[in-house]
Amino acid sequence: MSFTTAPRRTGKGRGLSFKRLRHDESGATAVEFGIVALPFFALMFAILETALMFFADQALETAVANAARLIRTGQAQQQGFNANDFKDEICEQVMSLFGCDADLVFDVRTYPTFEAIDLTKPVDDDGNLAPGDFIYEPGNGGDIVTVRAFYEWPSFTGVLGFSLANMPNGSHLLAAAAAFRNEPFPW
Repeated sequence: MSFTTAPRRTGKGRGLSFKRLRHDESGATAVEFGIVALPFFALMFAILETALMFFADQALETAVANAARLIRTGQAQQQGFNANDFKDEICEQVMSLFGCDADLVFDVRTYPTFEAIDLTKPVDDDGNLAPGDFIYEPGNGGDIVTVRAFYEWPSFTGVLGFSLANMPNGSHLLAAAAAFRNEPFPW
C-alpha cells in the first residue's frame, strides 16, 4: 500500500485558488439576506403594530358607540348607572385587547348646544393625559351629550424612524367620541 502525497503548489497555484474564491458566489444569498433582514423584519413589525393599533382604535370606537347608546336611550339613567358602571360597559367590549383598570378614562358631559361642544385633547402642557377634568354627566331626555374615551396604547416599534407614539411616554393616545341628543325619555 503506497500513499501518494498531493503535489505541492507553488506561488502560481496559490493565486489561482484565491482567484477562484473571489468569483465564488455560493454564499451570496445568505449575505444578501443578512443585509435585507433587519429592514424587512422592522417593516413587518411596524405593519403588524399599526394594524393592531387600528384594530384596537376601532374596537374602542365601537364600545363607546354602544355604551353611549345606553345614555342616548335613557337606559343608563333608568338603571342608575354611575361612572364605574358606565366604564364597565365599555370594558366588557374591549377587555380582550387592553386592560380597563386605570388606563381607560372617559368623559361624559352635557352641553346647551352642539356648537358649544369642546372636543380638544385632554392633555397637559407637557403632552401627558390629564384625566383629572373628566366627569360623568349623562343628562336627561333631550339634552346634548358627548361621550369620549381615551386609552394610552403602548407603542413598541420605534425603528428606522417609524413610531406611532404621539405621547411623551412613547405611547399612542387612542380616542373615541360620540355626540348626540338624548331621546326624549320621560324620567
